Amino acid sequence: MDLFTTKISANKLNPQFKEIYKKNEYENVRGVIQSWGNGLLSRNGEQRKFINEFQTTFNSAFWELFLNETFLRLGYSVDYTKVSPDFCVTTPNGYQFNVEAVISDRPHIPGKNDIFSESKFQHQSTLKLLGKINDKRDLFTGTKGKKIPYSSLEHVKGKPFILALAPFDSNLSLMQNNTIINRILFGIEQPTLADLKSGHQKKITSIQKNENVEIPLGIFTNDSYKEISAILFSTTGTFGKAIIQSGISRYVRATRFRTMNVTDFITIEGAKNVGVHCHKIGPLQYFRTQRFPYDQEIVGCDNLVFHTEFYHETHFDGLHVYYNPFAERPFDSETFFPTEITHNFYDINTEESIQNHPDGALVSRQVFAPTRPNLKSLIRQWCPDYANDI
Repeated sequence: MDLFTTKISANKLNPQFKEIYKKNEYENVRGVIQSWGNGLLSRNGEQRKFINEFQTTFNSAFWELFLNETFLRLGYSVDYTKVSPDFCVTTPNGYQFNVEAVISDRPHIPGKNDIFSESKFQHQSTLKLLGKINDKRDLFTGTKGKKIPYSSLEHVKGKPFILALAPFDSNLSLMQNNTIINRILFGIEQPTLADLKSGHQKKITSIQKNENVEIPLGIFTNDSYKEISAILFSTTGTFGKAIIQSGISRYVRATRFRTMNVTDFITIEGAKNVGVHCHKIGPLQYFRTQRFPYDQEIVGCDNLVFHTEFYHETHFDGLHVYYNPFAERPFDSETFFPTEITHNFYDINTEESIQNHPDGALVSRQVFAPTRPNLKSLIRQWCPDYANDI
């Protein structure tokens, strides 16, 4: 089944699908996305429904394609005869778990005279993602009248239940990193420099939905969502991932987390690189380093502005796994083993999150058409020392 053959009228096609399904420049990208559907597109009775969804709504089907490729690249098998939840996955050693894919995909439409701020975006994104998690928990338990809850299915009973969650509700979603999901699951805010120095992040226990309703946060700090074993999360399993894998010409703006012990930092980069510095290592290869002492380490990030010719990213880059310590069916933390994946835990005894970001972990990534104005804008924002180069 071909994802890019359509009989649907043009006015019903998703704008992003229309952007890529005929243009010659996207031929290699279409090939990448089609390859992600191996097995998934052979699911009996589901092919046409899935393809129609891909062509008319795009993001939810795209996320499933990305996940399908993720499981296959891990060397795992998917039982495509099981249609609910979305993926029944088995590892080579026989460990089985089920995954339900979900996205937030409702665009925010500001009211008249409403100024849409970043704080409002964070508030609304928190409510959206938490609402999606709650809906899927209800599907699992059979709350609200679902006739056949996931928990009653034989292939689900006694197995870990994973939600694979991605935000697609606005362009800002690509830049939220893991800020929103940290609020929802662990009840913590984005750390400031003062937080990094103290080793403690500001906590948030709830937010207002409206004047009369307070929504609790930190759902993995208690047993309120014990049915969910873990959450797989990413803001980079997007169309940009297919762009990168296809190798077509684009400019990439990416941020990667950096952490190293002081000795390695002195040996590899030198003390002179503490603070913020801009670098150029070749044509269309710019990056800004941010390095700050923290305990016995140097932490920070690299902000990259590269052409795709010089940029590399794996399929697993940008993935997070959040483990629920109160889960009825705990999820084995060795299951998602690639070293570029971030693993997030919550310590019940200390009431603190433990977030194991590997050095070089992808935080965020965007792609841009390879035009001079785009490159100039990116350099000015991220590597201003070289603004006159363009």
